[in-house]
Amino acid sequence: MKYLVLLIVLAVAVGIWRSRRPTTSGATRAAPRAPLLPQDMVACEHCGVHVPRAEALMLGNHAYCSAEHRRQHSA
Repeated sequence: MKYLVLLIVLAVAVGIWRSRRPTTSGATRAAPRAPLLPQDMVACEHCGVHVPRAEALMLGNHAYCSAEHRRQHSA
C-alpha cells in the first residue's frame, strides 16, 4: 500500500515538474522569420478589388482578381 502512495506522489511530482518546464528547448526553437516585404497592389478591372500584383491574373495591362472576371471582361 505504501508503494502505491509513493508511486502516486512521484507521478504527481513529475507532472508538476514537466508542466513548469519551457515547452521548447534551445535546439528545437524555430528561428524568427523575416518580415515579408510590401507588395504592389493592383485593382481588378471588373470589380475594383485590390489584389497583390503577384496573385493578379493579367490580360495585357489589365489586372483581374479571378479567372472568371478576366473571362467576362475579354468576352
